[in-house]
Amino acid sequence: MDTSASSSSPPRTTGRPPDPATLPVLIAGFQAATWLTGDGETADLSPTEATRYARATAPLLCHGLATARRIGADPFPAYDLLELFAFVRPAHFTVPTPAGVAEAVGLTPGQDRARQAAGLRQAAQRLLTELSTLPPDDRKRARGLAARMAGAGWPWGSMVLAALGPGEEFDQAFGVWQVLEDWHEEAPPPPPLDAPVSAEDARARLAGLLGPGAEQRPAQEDYAAALAPAFQPRRQEGAPRAVLAEAGTGIGKTAGYLAPAGLWARRNGWPVWISTYTRNLQHQLDGELDRLFPDAAEKSRRTVVRKGRENYLCLLNYEEATAALAARNAGGGARDVIALGLVARWIGATRSGDMVGGDFPNWLSTLLGWRNTVALTDSRGECTYSACTHYRRCFIESSIRRARRADIVVANHALVMSQAALGQGEERFLPTRYVFDEGHHLFNAADSAFSLHLTGIEGREFRRWLLGAEGGRGRRGGGRARGLARRVGDLVMDNAAAEEALGAIRRQAARLPAENWLARLASGTPQGPFEAFLAELRVLVHARATRRQAAYSLEAEIVDPPDALLEAASDLEAALGELRQPLTQLKQSLARTLENRTAELDTPTRLRIDAAIRGLGRRADGLVAGWRDMLRSLREGSPEAFVEWAAIDRSEQRDSDVGLHRHWLDPTLPFIETLAVPAHGIVVTSATLRDSDEAEDEGWTGALQRTGFAHLVEPAARLSAPSPFDYGDLTRVLVVTDVARDDPDQIAAAFRALFAAARGGGLGLFTAISRLRQTYERLAPALESENLPLYAQHVDAMDTTTLVDVFRAEHDACLLGTDALRDGIDVPGPSLRLIVFDRVPWPRPDVLHRHRRAAFGGARYDDALVRLRLKQAYGRLVRRKDDRGCFVLLDSRMPSRLASAFPSSVEIERVGIREAVRIVAETTHPG
Repeated sequence: MDTSASSSSPPRTTGRPPDPATLPVLIAGFQAATWLTGDGETADLSPTEATRYARATAPLLCHGLATARRIGADPFPAYDLLELFAFVRPAHFTVPTPAGVAEAVGLTPGQDRARQAAGLRQAAQRLLTELSTLPPDDRKRARGLAARMAGAGWPWGSMVLAALGPGEEFDQAFGVWQVLEDWHEEAPPPPPLDAPVSAEDARARLAGLLGPGAEQRPAQEDYAAALAPAFQPRRQEGAPRAVLAEAGTGIGKTAGYLAPAGLWARRNGWPVWISTYTRNLQHQLDGELDRLFPDAAEKSRRTVVRKGRENYLCLLNYEEATAALAARNAGGGARDVIALGLVARWIGATRSGDMVGGDFPNWLSTLLGWRNTVALTDSRGECTYSACTHYRRCFIESSIRRARRADIVVANHALVMSQAALGQGEERFLPTRYVFDEGHHLFNAADSAFSLHLTGIEGREFRRWLLGAEGGRGRRGGGRARGLARRVGDLVMDNAAAEEALGAIRRQAARLPAENWLARLASGTPQGPFEAFLAELRVLVHARATRRQAAYSLEAEIVDPPDALLEAASDLEAALGELRQPLTQLKQSLARTLENRTAELDTPTRLRIDAAIRGLGRRADGLVAGWRDMLRSLREGSPEAFVEWAAIDRSEQRDSDVGLHRHWLDPTLPFIETLAVPAHGIVVTSATLRDSDEAEDEGWTGALQRTGFAHLVEPAARLSAPSPFDYGDLTRVLVVTDVARDDPDQIAAAFRALFAAARGGGLGLFTAISRLRQTYERLAPALESENLPLYAQHVDAMDTTTLVDVFRAEHDACLLGTDALRDGIDVPGPSLRLIVFDRVPWPRPDVLHRHRRAAFGGARYDDALVRLRLKQAYGRLVRRKDDRGCFVLLDSRMPSRLASAFPSSVEIERVGIREAVRIVAETTHPG
């Protein structure tokens, strides 16, 4: 397992464990740090001095990676309080800051670095004391893990063992799967009934969900009632009952759609799938369900969060990772022992096994190293299903089965779309009713799900899926990669035709891109037909691309392709055909096994064969067939429904991938055909469905186009429920006219003045990562001098979800981010009182956008996209009726025609930066 993102371990502790009350403590800022000595004295240090102190004596701190980055140091040995928290309170939430941990353990957070340092010691003592209260079996397992971790040099090891007290240790400490309960197969549920939900039913159910003491909200009741048509029987095949519902912030969408959805599920014995855009939003929706279903047992029965397989811990991956520790020397595998020990504690406590957005702390992923976490999930579709020794305990299989019995399944657009794109994947119990929240993202979600990419990375991943790990290296970041032979080999024993097909697959797969393919392309030494094609494509892109900035990817449409490229494409098409043939033969052979041996195959084996058939089919009939069609289009021309181009992708100013790309011009077409048409009822809802600049009688045109509802046979019912908030009274919208948007110093100075005027609570949004980083470098030290913490995407050693958690918890913090923060977060209250956008968020002028712009209205299409983005960003500002704040755009080029992105009651004020600062201070802190 890779440890590049993890702090180094200090020397192993021996003898009497240290007293946490005497550990030195380090709290770091950008310009200065505070050091608390064992005697209780504090010293203010420069970053250089703090680094020297920390390297001399391992300090107690909170989030070692973030601390090291703030003082400009490499990771150093430390007692990281977050690691102790993860051991003592696995699967529990805390904000990963000194104040966050203090609050989590019941302490009052300190207001300055000296008090925070003292608080870290108190928090450590409380956590260690908690260990003595563990139940006997849990304490035994904890002793076994702590002993192994202490032996590997875990700083907390000796203190944890002392706190646990003497007693027996569990010998197989890492074998935590032994304490997990098996899931049990049940008879398939009967098909759903078709009992309708009326508008009156929806109103009554909403009242029951909210309880008798709830605030009367007529708009929410009307919203719930308006969704009822989607929960009534459809009138003809292929024509779902559809509702398109725009509901402003404050309406109460979640409870509004859960009322008819939950009632329909209970009446008809079939789940309703609620889909939202991101896993972070799934997490927020799951939190809303806590309020509606306060009893944890009832919520567990009636609701399930479903994600792709790559999000869940794979117990076999985990077992193999722990087994690999024995083959390593103590030094080389020490950090892995500690990391896997913390994961073991979490496995014993987790609700769902979800490592990405579930109850696995996002900050722990960062501390352990992102690739370590990825290596423990089924990120490449290598599951052996019932052949796995952990099949009956598998978190993924358990979630699939629970979803069949639940009332509400909370999914995300990516999972729902991928199931549609891949023929519904592993989920055979298909929903007939969907609710798509954050429906304004459907176009982009469908665009991602139904696109196809013939690239070096995709080819290399396909090779790994077929051949597994090569050269004994396993997957990146540790772990293993199981090839097709390992996954299905025992299923084809004594089947000569299937074994022959498997051998042919191995031979043909060797022609796909291998390790270091990108370096061979750069040196002009490609191997095999796939790499040869990529090499010719690379030459063409360099010859024809017009954007030459080193930081950007290069693109080129393939018009009049050169003979060398056509010849390479023909060779690759033939090679892929030779690979597709044995894939199809193996699929057919397994299908015959399923048919001919019906009487003797047990259910797990049947399910495993069925999964193998579908996996082979998706790749032979989907991926490989699609690639071959793309290669033929180079000769014959692209179908009108698609946009195709070649690209060299770049990351950190270096080439990262080369390939051919195909996207639907209108990706809602396959979305409607594969998902909406088979459904019986579908709701698409959001606060920002419509472009407010369209005339009222045509106001739904863009929304119908962006959601695909324009393609439905039966027109969708429409609802517009405006927000109850008085935005004109609660907010100000400012366009700053005298800051040069291309001058990083002026931009950073404007951010500093505005954030200081609001006294924190500021969200800075950028349309480019490079400008975010430039601003952060100039802004962070300046804000620290004003005691305003600053965090940033793409900079801090934290993932986006953790950054938002920190920002939400610290009322005076500021946060910089890009698209993921524009409309994917919910921060009610005083933590967000100012939004600053660096410039107008115009669409990126790439090949795909050029074609869609021409097809969907030219400049009006661009304007609509920008208005929606501004509307979405502005929508973060007021989440409840007592929120107040300012929205500031640092771009004097803001056209007046975009002003309708904001509520009509809000006047757009064009002012200089000095006046903007005054208005922000006055609005965020009146009086």
